[in-house]
Amino acid sequence: MGWIAKTQRDPNARMTGVIYLLYFLTAIFAQVLMSRAPVDSGNAANLIAIAFYTALTLLFYGMFKAVNIKLSLLAAIFSLAGCAVMALGFFPRASLPVSRLLFFGPYCLMIGYLIFRSSFLPRILGVQMAFAGLGWLAFLIPAVVHNLSLYIEVLGVVEEASLMLWLISMGVNVQRWKEQANAAAKPPSIDAAVMPGQYHETT
Repeated sequence: MGWIAKTQRDPNARMTGVIYLLYFLTAIFAQVLMSRAPVDSGNAANLIAIAFYTALTLLFYGMFKAVNIKLSLLAAIFSLAGCAVMALGFFPRASLPVSRLLFFGPYCLMIGYLIFRSSFLPRILGVQMAFAGLGWLAFLIPAVVHNLSLYIEVLGVVEEASLMLWLISMGVNVQRWKEQANAAAKPPSIDAAVMPGQYHETT
């Protein structure tokens, strides 16, 4: 209850959740079109879904650079690379012989770690995202795909949807986000740079 009382619907967090939802809805719609409509219609819907995920990636970068700017940037690079691979896959002459999950799996793992290390989102969401990342990487193992693909896919969607729903309904703890962002932006003080044992208070 204490967490919920301090959590606010920050506009950026809520917008991130809405973009996440639009990605999910568009991706599902694209799968329906692929099975019932001309291929071009399904491809167009998939490209729109990729555009939403690209926007989501940039929003997550802005959110989690308060935790660790270098890791947040690395995560964004992995996700954008995955989006590029996925988009090129809809153009046979430009497609690359590499699975997008090689990028999205590590991306979810890194986002999970950033959530876990943050002070403005529940750590359980970070654990769930990490499991989603492991699940997407498991798809690269043929034996796992053959036996457990449906279960892993459902698990991954549920784990990511949990984060999406939290952002839409609860947002982030704005005060804690600002504190963590300010701490990340503040240069180290002179005292903090002194090695242990080199600073002694005189009496």
